[in-house]
Amino acid sequence: MRFLANENFPLKSVFLLRHAGYDLVSITEDSPGIKDQEVLHRAVIEKRIILTFDRDYGELIYKRKLPIPPGVVYFRFDPVTPEETAKFFLDLLAIEALTWEGQFSTVERGRVRQRPLQ
Repeated sequence: MRFLANENFPLKSVFLLRHAGYDLVSITEDSPGIKDQEVLHRAVIEKRIILTFDRDYGELIYKRKLPIPPGVVYFRFDPVTPEETAKFFLDLLAIEALTWEGQFSTVERGRVRQRPLQ
């Protein structure tokens, strides 16, 4: 899986996910300040699943009908440390029953809700 970390995704978590072997690019590192629509467009072009703490992607995809990325993982909790998000997500990635591609996934402490993107 290929991921695109939105600007609000902690860099320390980006580094941990890369260290675990995931193909992950970060908006903070190479395109800080770009708009959500541009992040969405990049995810579509590069075929990457968006990792974000920004709920606006649901509106952009479902209400405004902008192009659909391979997936969106919306983290809906405040991490205690910058590394916590990666550790939490790595545990979720190990669950074979969860499919991240083709899904808008809302990740909360204690549950994951998924809605098809199409």
